[in-house]
Amino acid sequence: MPTSQQKKTWSLQDNKRTEAERNLFKATGKPKKSKNVVYLLSVISGLLVLSFLLPKFYDKAVTVCITDAFCLNSTDDVCLFTLYVFFTIVILILAVYGAYVVGKKLGSLIKL
Repeated sequence: MPTSQQKKTWSLQDNKRTEAERNLFKATGKPKKSKNVVYLLSVISGLLVLSFLLPKFYDKAVTVCITDAFCLNSTDDVCLFTLYVFFTIVILILAVYGAYVVGKKLGSLIKL
């Protein structure tokens, strides 16, 4: 069997890589860093910017009374009104998410 041929392996680099280059893309065993905190902070900052810009697009001054003695004006109390709009948006998002979770659980219980 001196004429047996060696099996041809197809490689784009014709096996010219060194062992260090081959091991370059192996897993290191380190866990991936979670970027959830970065995503959460970017969403919160985006909502704050949106909460600041929304009253600016409206020409008239908006007054919101939380209690009889405590009222906010969109032109005079810019920071407090921004926080009011921000918390209103957050409450709406949490309400929609809560309705989704409850609907999903009810759907799994009923299983139509």
